[in-house]
Amino acid sequence: MERSTKVMIAIATAVFAVLGGIAVHAQDKYSLKSPSGIAFSDFRGYEDWAVVSSARTDEVLKVIVANPIMIEAYKAGVPGNGQPFPDGSKIAKLQWKPKKSTEAPFVVDVPDVFTQAFVMEKDSKAFPKSGGWGYALFNYEAASDAFTADPSPSDCGHACHVAVQAKDYIFHPYQNR
Repeated sequence: MERSTKVMIAIATAVFAVLGGIAVHAQDKYSLKSPSGIAFSDFRGYEDWAVVSSARTDEVLKVIVANPIMIEAYKAGVPGNGQPFPDGSKIAKLQWKPKKSTEAPFVVDVPDVFTQAFVMEKDSKAFPKSGGWGYALFNYEAASDAFTADPSPSDCGHACHVAVQAKDYIFHPYQNR
């Protein structure tokens, strides 16, 4: 085999190895598991879930999305009708650092760098001590384009949500459209 052919094969092999590594890296977030045992893979497809609401703090812009089970429950009147969300309900609070738009002709904050996905799932058998809800936080690092499971205890999510116990521990109502 000619030297140039061997070099071309080596280069092609290296390119495929790098591209394969990128594809595997893109899938890494779904292999993550929180300290509470919640798998990021349980939220596969969250990017396409329906919007429940949005929120803003001084530090972050949030878009709150829910899976179809939870959206149907919202549309049926949960939690305002006194019923709890059914097991299988899942919600994600997607969080970005805000920045001022440089394009809009008015003052408006828009998402800048994605920072976190705070997720909750309803499973009364798995999470009986927290109203049936499990909580997890997955941090995103833009520089490495990678998620990590936050190592801090996720049960603070329930403690924080006690104020909305009568609303089945959910802060954000489904917004009228």
